[in-house]
Amino acid sequence: MLAIIGGSGLTQLANLDVTRREVVRTPYGEPSGPLTFGRLGGRELVFIARHGYGHTIPPHRVNYRANIAALRNAGAGKVISVASVGGIRADLAPGSLVVPDQIIDYTWGRHSTFFDGHDGQVKHIDFTEPYDFDLRRRLLEAARLAGEAVVDGAVYAATQGPRLETAAEINRMERDGADVVGMTGMPEAVLAREAGLAYAALNVVVNHAAGRGASAHGIEMSAIEAMLQEAMMRVRHLLERLCEEGVCP
Repeated sequence: MLAIIGGSGLTQLANLDVTRREVVRTPYGEPSGPLTFGRLGGRELVFIARHGYGHTIPPHRVNYRANIAALRNAGAGKVISVASVGGIRADLAPGSLVVPDQIIDYTWGRHSTFFDGHDGQVKHIDFTEPYDFDLRRRLLEAARLAGEAVVDGAVYAATQGPRLETAAEINRMERDGADVVGMTGMPEAVLAREAGLAYAALNVVVNHAAGRGASAHGIEMSAIEAMLQEAMMRVRHLLERLCEEGVCP
């Protein structure tokens, strides 16, 4: 079964034919909210709003372990993460849809592993390619079928939040090789890998990163909200096409 994690602007899937909602508990605490089960494009999936259905949980307070554990326990084998980002690379303007292929993690203090040593064992996983190759391919193919222009490949910089970044921090990230910046990509991606779930991300560029383009001297928050509303309609269409065309796992 496919799981979709919705970020800012995607607290619900309006085109999801909901069959049930389920409140769950995990050994890691409560997830961000109930799991919503339904059908999209004729395929069953499960949805959870990363920041809660009222968008009340800031990025550094999201219980990423509980969210991933809940989805795994519900029978999900694959996860598509939808998240808004700022565009660092010049060609990634607001409105761009991006399927990233790499991550740089700048977060700190988050519970970032299921393998915290309490079982007396040290476990390591390979994270060379943080996103699942096949699921990325399926997502890109669904975008093509939906007629949506999607950028294939970008380096996602995960920051702590909830504040946005300074222009100097964005300059540093650009030197590090980052193309987009967001606050929720980690530890979500690595936890999915530890849990044995195929994981890919669909990023929505909602603003130029600090010091870039229209954000050269500041970021207009109202413009972000307007862009989110428009872009998430396209995301819903893309996800529905993913399932309609049999691309959906």
